Amino acid sequence: MIVDEKAIGIDDLDRKIITKLMEDASMAHADLAKELFVSPGTIHVRLKKLLSGGIIKNQRIEIDYHKVGYDVVAFLGIYLEKSSLYDEVADLLLKIPEVVEAHYTTGNYSIFAKVICKDTKHLKSILTDQIQAINGVQRTETFISLQESISRPLKIIPQDNA
Repeated sequence: MIVDEKAIGIDDLDRKIITKLMEDASMAHADLAKELFVSPGTIHVRLKKLLSGGIIKNQRIEIDYHKVGYDVVAFLGIYLEKSSLYDEVADLLLKIPEVVEAHYTTGNYSIFAKVICKDTKHLKSILTDQIQAINGVQRTETFISLQESISRPLKIIPQDNA
């Protein structure tokens, strides 16, 4: 769903709130208010507006997967027999917990997905027993991540700085 930020009245304060929370979603409203020189009530009202308008979809914590036993991050290029199967295949991928992202893409692959697994044996099982078994998946191409160099949220730049 594409949201027109003008339709729900997004301004520079909203962008600053979003940027701060993307850096630290656990930041207390009072601390956020202090940093942005507004009242905690203003933060509360703005956050309700951003949530109800669909600008903020959810709040998550970031996990170090290696520390909880998931040592393999892989990216899959998924070829579909027909592009019209995308929605059906995406719904089935959603049911596989190790698939943490899936994107409908242009280029060689119909879907580009990110999976997180315990080890290569686990990855092989996810690939062969689940993903490649989905009706409409023609084949996959796997890229194992050796190191994540960048992981950051997009900074929502205030309009006057754009």
